[in-house]
Amino acid sequence: MKKFIFSLLTVLMASAGFSQSAFDKYMDSDDVGVVVINKSMLGIVAEMSDANNKEAKDFIDMAKKIDEIKVFVSNNAEATADMRSTLKGHLKKSSMEELMKVKDGDASVNFYIKSSNNDEVVNEFLMFVSGMDDNNKNFETVVVTMSGEIELSKVGALVNKLNLPDHMHKAHKKK
Repeated sequence: MKKFIFSLLTVLMASAGFSQSAFDKYMDSDDVGVVVINKSMLGIVAEMSDANNKEAKDFIDMAKKIDEIKVFVSNNAEATADMRSTLKGHLKKSSMEELMKVKDGDASVNFYIKSSNNDEVVNEFLMFVSGMDDNNKNFETVVVTMSGEIELSKVGALVNKLNLPDHMHKAHKKK
């Protein structure tokens, strides 16, 4: 019985490890702000949205298929450099490809996807933003990761609903 329980725990821990993001190491960092939105919370937000509004309907449809969203934010120079290094390492190890890049003054936004069998749906979406904060006082880095069945045509509706920093919305409008 002990062997069975140990084996079961080993399998569960191993599968939990595969679902973790390369950026999860920042979860307990004092220099990085973190927001994690799980499937249940996305469902609650979707239920509260106005289904008669097209943008809200796109959000509702997309939210039903997303497993998790993680947002990491920092204006600490060391944390920002480490986040950029983590991104480079993650891109080398994963099969993510750059979808697009936007540069506007000091702000740059990079979009990466991990494709599925369907060209319109991706399994993982990552957005890496670096530039001045909304007050133009501090350099800020923001990483947004999403996992699930993500329809690229509906990502904009979700970005608008998340109330993220202004330079992220500017990048969305330029797409």
